[in-house]
Amino acid sequence: MAQCVQSVQEFIQDSFVPMVAVLCSEDAERVTRKNSLSFPELLRPFCRLTSEGHLRDPNNQVVVVKGLRISVTGINTRPPQTSEMHRLLSQAVSVCQPPEGSPANVITAGDYDLNISDRTVKASVPWYSDWKETLTQLSSSKYYTATTPWFETYRENFLQSMPASEHEFLNHYLACMLVVSSHEAVPTEQFLKLSQEQHRIQHSGEYTHPKWFIPNTLKYYVLLHDISEGDEQRADSVYEDMKQRYGTQSCYLLKINSRSGSTGADEQMPDPWSQYLHKTSIHNPELYEESAVSNAVENNIGVEEDGLDPSIRDVPLVFADGVSETHPLQLDQPADAGYPSNNTSQSVNNVDVTRPQKQASVTSHTTPTPRGTCMTLNDHDHIRQFVQEFTFRGLLPHIEKNIRQLNDQLVSRKGLSRSLFSATKKLFGGGKVPEKSIAELKNTAGLLYPSEAPELQIRKMADLCFLVQHYELAYNCYHTAKKDFLSDQAMLYAAGALEMAAVAAFLQTGAPRPYPAHYMDTAIQTYRDVCKNMLLAERCCLLSAEILKSQTKYSDAATLLIKMTSEDSDLRSALLLEQAAHCFINMRSPMVRKFAFHMILAGHRFSKAGQKRHALRCYCQALQVYKGKGWTLAEDHINFTIGRQSFTLRQPENAVAAFRHILINDSKQSAVQQAAFLREYLYVYKSMSQLSGDSSLPQLPLPCLHSSQTRVFFGHERRLAEGEKQAATHVSLDQEFDRDLSQLWRELEERVVSVANRGTVPITFQPSQCCLNSQTDNLRYPLAVVEEPIIVEVVFRNPLKVPLALSALSLLWKFTPKDFSGPQGSTAGETVTNEKEAASLKEARLQLLPHKTGELHVLGVVYNLGTGEVDNSEGSLTGDLMCVRGQQNLEIQGPRLNVTKEEKTSVRYGPDRRLDPIITPPMPLLEVFFINFPTGLLCGEIRKAWVEFVNVSAVPLSGLRVASTHPEFFTFGSAASDLTPVTPTASEHCSAYKTMAMPPSVASVSLVSPAVFGVTSSDRPVVAEIPLSRGVLGPGEALQIPLWLRGPDREGVHEINFLFYYESTEKTAKLSHRVLRHTAFICASRSLSVRATASRSNTLHGRERETEERQEAEEKNGSMLIFVDVENINTSEAGVREFHIVQVSSSSRQWRLHKCINPVGDKDSKLASRERGKLCFKATRCRTEEATSEKYTFADLNLGNEQIVSSTTPCADFFFRRGLPSEPRRGGVSTGGSGQMRRQSLTPQTGADDGVTNIVKKCSEVELDIIVLWKAYVVEDNKQLILEGQLHVALQTIGKEACSLSQKEETQEMVLLKFKPDVPPPVSKPSLEQLSHLIKTCLHYPESYDHPFPQKSLCMVPVTLTLSNCSLAQVDVIVDLRHKTTSPESLEVHGSFSWLGQTQYKLQLQAQEVHRLSLKACFFQAGVYNLGTPRVFAKLAQTSAMCETSQQSAMPALIIINSI
Repeated sequence: MAQCVQSVQEFIQDSFVPMVAVLCSEDAERVTRKNSLSFPELLRPFCRLTSEGHLRDPNNQVVVVKGLRISVTGINTRPPQTSEMHRLLSQAVSVCQPPEGSPANVITAGDYDLNISDRTVKASVPWYSDWKETLTQLSSSKYYTATTPWFETYRENFLQSMPASEHEFLNHYLACMLVVSSHEAVPTEQFLKLSQEQHRIQHSGEYTHPKWFIPNTLKYYVLLHDISEGDEQRADSVYEDMKQRYGTQSCYLLKINSRSGSTGADEQMPDPWSQYLHKTSIHNPELYEESAVSNAVENNIGVEEDGLDPSIRDVPLVFADGVSETHPLQLDQPADAGYPSNNTSQSVNNVDVTRPQKQASVTSHTTPTPRGTCMTLNDHDHIRQFVQEFTFRGLLPHIEKNIRQLNDQLVSRKGLSRSLFSATKKLFGGGKVPEKSIAELKNTAGLLYPSEAPELQIRKMADLCFLVQHYELAYNCYHTAKKDFLSDQAMLYAAGALEMAAVAAFLQTGAPRPYPAHYMDTAIQTYRDVCKNMLLAERCCLLSAEILKSQTKYSDAATLLIKMTSEDSDLRSALLLEQAAHCFINMRSPMVRKFAFHMILAGHRFSKAGQKRHALRCYCQALQVYKGKGWTLAEDHINFTIGRQSFTLRQPENAVAAFRHILINDSKQSAVQQAAFLREYLYVYKSMSQLSGDSSLPQLPLPCLHSSQTRVFFGHERRLAEGEKQAATHVSLDQEFDRDLSQLWRELEERVVSVANRGTVPITFQPSQCCLNSQTDNLRYPLAVVEEPIIVEVVFRNPLKVPLALSALSLLWKFTPKDFSGPQGSTAGETVTNEKEAASLKEARLQLLPHKTGELHVLGVVYNLGTGEVDNSEGSLTGDLMCVRGQQNLEIQGPRLNVTKEEKTSVRYGPDRRLDPIITPPMPLLEVFFINFPTGLLCGEIRKAWVEFVNVSAVPLSGLRVASTHPEFFTFGSAASDLTPVTPTASEHCSAYKTMAMPPSVASVSLVSPAVFGVTSSDRPVVAEIPLSRGVLGPGEALQIPLWLRGPDREGVHEINFLFYYESTEKTAKLSHRVLRHTAFICASRSLSVRATASRSNTLHGRERETEERQEAEEKNGSMLIFVDVENINTSEAGVREFHIVQVSSSSRQWRLHKCINPVGDKDSKLASRERGKLCFKATRCRTEEATSEKYTFADLNLGNEQIVSSTTPCADFFFRRGLPSEPRRGGVSTGGSGQMRRQSLTPQTGADDGVTNIVKKCSEVELDIIVLWKAYVVEDNKQLILEGQLHVALQTIGKEACSLSQKEETQEMVLLKFKPDVPPPVSKPSLEQLSHLIKTCLHYPESYDHPFPQKSLCMVPVTLTLSNCSLAQVDVIVDLRHKTTSPESLEVHGSFSWLGQTQYKLQLQAQEVHRLSLKACFFQAGVYNLGTPRVFAKLAQTSAMCETSQQSAMPALIIINSI
């Protein structure tokens, strides 16, 4: 049970106190009424004695009486009727509420921290170890209030309202005070009159009530003297006469009213009566009328299911607990027949005199009436002394005398009566009464003993001993009476004796015997089941539960309390269930869930009893246990009930909060139940908003607003394509965020900003972010432009299974105007209507249009929330009722900070500024349209399109640039490309190339600088500047320029990104530039595959030259053979019929194509599907005046009658945009063969080796790019179209094949982790293949030689071996003329000839030196011989540690020897 203010001993002693009646004369009543009090009310605060009393028992043992309290009431005070008692008890409980705003008491029970009470001090924790000490401390301290004061109030009022019964005497009157005023003319006559009246009431037999303890009632004569009016000497004389007449033990002179009511009215006197008169409603029902009326308004009960119908809201509730209207102990007679009438004597005290007028005086009790205004502190002492004198000198001696008399009577009479009874029973077959169960016993509740019966005398003596705290003698008497009553089967009397025997046994000091709990159980069962008297059973239960609690038997107490709950009284059941719940929480091992469950049951019964506040409190306490533990359905029920009760109690904020909990969590309720919850919530919410009338909108719980998913878009929505025009895609809210793509755009923007700022990125650079979301960088304030809309997309989620209707959505914002040297204006909001389906995610896009510069803060969303249901019967009325307006705040948590040590060791979050844009002055706004922009191209295909730039703002723009991830895909042309058509329609059927009519001949050559095409370094030109007239594009102006596109070299779908950069002509500090994005997807189809190989020419050109000097110069320049292999790999996907190779061009700084050396008849260059063709070209070194390090030589060899000028736009543009081949590739030459080199020295010579490598590489390098230009004939829609394009092949090394299709990179193998540093890689050395190209060899000899072998057997033929040093360094050369082997196989190959003269030469050739050796070959017979047997070894002269490497042998040199 809950903690109580009183100890259990104090509680029981105060429950059974001596009863004293009062009879007052009319004048005496008038004297006391000056203080707005009756005489019993005047004495009530002083009825507890502060000193000990003494008396002697029949054995002459002294009995000490401590803390005795007496009860003084008017003689005709009647206990209330059953219905009246229930009403008063309900009022008493309703008025007693926990104080609001006091600190809570938190008790730790198991894993729960429960706010159980409204105590001012917290209980000790943990509860397990200190529970007993805590309870003792809390119960013994006077500073603590009770945990459930309403229960104690109920208990006190219930016990005071118990009617007097025949089977017990505890609440019978023991004495009667006769009170007469000293102002009376003859006080003694008045005393005589009152004494006769008391005697008539007790002994005439006319009245069944009040009940009197003993026939010889103590009469105590009180002379009441009004000091302010009366004569004190006369009062003293009258008192002396009274002492002579009645004796000093039975009379008293009480002097009161020391001051008049008017004098000293401003002086505040203590009012000890207020707490008693407010506390007890039984004897002062009119004092509770005001609280009862207000409580009746609160505790109304609705008829409808939801209890919230306005039509029944203000109907007062009539409390009825369903108990029978007649008292179970009341005899069958009229209601007022057993009580003295008010008309019997005008002097009889009756506090109910004002009852008929109480309804009219309800409104007059606005302030409590002051009491005791004529009293002083001395008067208080007089009253206290009077009560003490009455008790010690009158009441206690009277009780002692009666105890002795009863004891003597019992001793003298009991033996005779008992013997007579026993003899009678034996005569009629009696004997020992067989034991029967209570259920079998006959209902003898109506059995009445005569007042002189010895059984009742024993009970009367026991009650007297109990009242004066002589518990041992009382127990013995109760025990004896119990046996007698049970033997007579007088079950009502037996149950009363059992009850009091158990209580007396518990109260005995020293505890000579344990508490007989089974006595109480039997008594309760008898009262309830046999006697059908729930009042006595309830009293018995309250006493026993309190005793069990004091013995820490909480489980037994809880069981007892729960047994006493029934359907006949909701209030009693609620209070007992609540106490049982407190028992569960106070166990050594707290049963927290049982506590919560019984609190729910108590709350339900409180609600049925009309105690809405107590019901709400019980549900709130139980919610602490169920909350957050996964008991969702139970939690929903509790919150729903809390919401209803709070709304009924005019607490709309709490009601809204409770319903909010039901709706915001993922409910497991059915859709029908959720709809009911939602309707109830909307009704409560609307009522609250109407009552509050506050202008600020409250927070709505539905739908769930995902603040972190909020997206903000700055700028206008882009226009769609118009006809052939395709608008730039830019950024839109429909696009999903890609972090990698965002980083790519950022890098592009940084690059173009760097170019615009002369190679440096400003410190204040902030990448443009048109769309902000949870994945973007939101640490900085975003920048928006005045007069450009800001679109905010908020994401709603409906957690319910029923649809929600959202309407009139708008943004809640705050704006601070600031002058950024721009115009001023205002900000407006745009509304959006949205319908949310059940359990769905939906986005709402809301727009703001700023008209001023300044700082904008988007705070939240305002909208109307409805149920989304349409009721056809009521039409729009239901929608109006079920639609409320509220808001939700947009609160976004920034990213967690994790940079510094403090941030890593703590949880800190950075700001998220996406909803706090800064509005900047006007900026230009660019829109870009593409005209005739293709979606599919052949690999290498050239297509001409147009791009249109439109300035749609009121501010001119400048500095227009474009950057792309694929600069090789497009070009705007060079400054010299002004010969092309200037409009899209004029260029519809024209070639994209610049062409000239010229028959096939030797290549035409032209020199071009890369700077003309925007290439100034080895990197590709990622950023291109777009020329504007006068450098400015004015407001509303448009510009169209051509755009050449080239299909990617690799097939597939390619994503190509363009970033257009532009600035304002007026520089602003906030926003320096703007960008526009465009993403194009191009599907590339296969076209041609080109493979090229370069080979050294070994032919001798001297025969065609007139002089040796011309021949030597030609050989120094050198020449190569270029083999170009072209294959049609198109699979006719794009309707391509055939390809024509129209021209092959070259571009290099060292080499150029000279002529095509294909056979004369093989000029057909058509390639159908899967066909292949091979072209052979002669390439020569550029002339000295042509070979420069800056300019490139373009050579065109057209195979038809039309020459394409490859050195102009767009051919040269795409050539240069594919990257400069020589620069980046110089450092990237493969050195894979270096592992096969023989190392002669263990100490690397890094400087020398690097030089050697470069020298050797140049010998075999070829810096020559081949450009193959083609045309394709396509049939589309029964029309033949001609497509054109170009492919590039970069020749790097002699003898190594190059391809136009880049080989796919092989996937890298997994590399194991290495925990040791890698060994530094070996110094790169030239490979054997590279070293074999140092020396170029050539044999000069006659093709046929005639010799007369019969005349001369030896034929000697002169042969010249030409050695040409291809490197730029000295080379040591060894020429070995000896045959490798002399095997028969070699003779078959080489024939039988030999070299005459020196057979091995060692030479040293200078850089690019040509040396000739004169040799002689000796033949023995005619035949065909191969002279290509000399072996040449070479090494660089400066590398002494390196061995000579065999040079590439020349092609077979065949000679024919004829015999003549």
